[in-house]
Amino acid sequence: MIIPSTPSVTRILQEVWKPLSVLFVWDVVVTVVYYFLPFKAPGLPLTIFGSALALFLGFRDNAAYARWWEGRVLWGQMINASRSLARAALAFIDDATATGREIRRDIVTRQIAYVHALRAALRRQNDCPDLERLLSDDEVNLVKQRRNVPNAIHDGTGYLVAHARRIGEIDTIQQAQIEAVLVDISNAQGGMERIKNTPLPMQYRFFPALFTRVFCILLPIGLVETLGMATPVGSTMAGLMFLAILQIGEDLVDPFANSVHDVPLSAMCRTIEIDLLQALGEPAPEPLAEVKGVLW
Repeated sequence: MIIPSTPSVTRILQEVWKPLSVLFVWDVVVTVVYYFLPFKAPGLPLTIFGSALALFLGFRDNAAYARWWEGRVLWGQMINASRSLARAALAFIDDATATGREIRRDIVTRQIAYVHALRAALRRQNDCPDLERLLSDDEVNLVKQRRNVPNAIHDGTGYLVAHARRIGEIDTIQQAQIEAVLVDISNAQGGMERIKNTPLPMQYRFFPALFTRVFCILLPIGLVETLGMATPVGSTMAGLMFLAILQIGEDLVDPFANSVHDVPLSAMCRTIEIDLLQALGEPAPEPLAEVKGVLW
């Protein structure tokens, strides 16, 4: 996630420079043809075209931002549910016995491993080194046999809570309360997976890109008679605005894409790890800092 409130012009140009360069060359060609060949620029209703395109791009960007914001809300719920799970485990399970202390710590560390595994799964990363750091080798090998690694870790936490009830560390009411938190965590994961695995409809992806490029092609033809030799500059600047708006939708449509525009999953996983380790009374790492204006 980009932290500075002012967008970087350099970053914007890095994302749109290719179509913008093609547009500038096309603007120059149209201008040269207009001045040196018997060419009459047709009158084009660019205002109508531009207004319709702006509305279309606005609808599409709103849909993309809704996906991004829902992803952020779901991760906020995940942070809250992780804290609630740790608080319930530490409050309900007595630490007077070695078994109780081990179960308490296992529930908390498994939740930390779970959010790291979920982050890697949403970003389509095959490897998650945090699992080896937080789980035993046998447990890592066991969960990696499942297609959905975070869900496998989450299932194991549920089995651990059931085991704590069977040996008398918690009662059935306390188990039900912890299970309710585990259900909230599962619901949040399901919402994230829905966003990740369900792209925008084809119409939302194809037609805005097509109409924007068609409009950029028509721009210099409609402006050359008015702007004259300044057509390449004026048309390119107008095209930059539409191309930038188009790119905004592309950047926001997948909030878990591991790009500079996505929800800062690494920072939020670190927040969960810090809060849960401190709840255990163990040393915790420092919060993640932004890197060149980006929080990952």
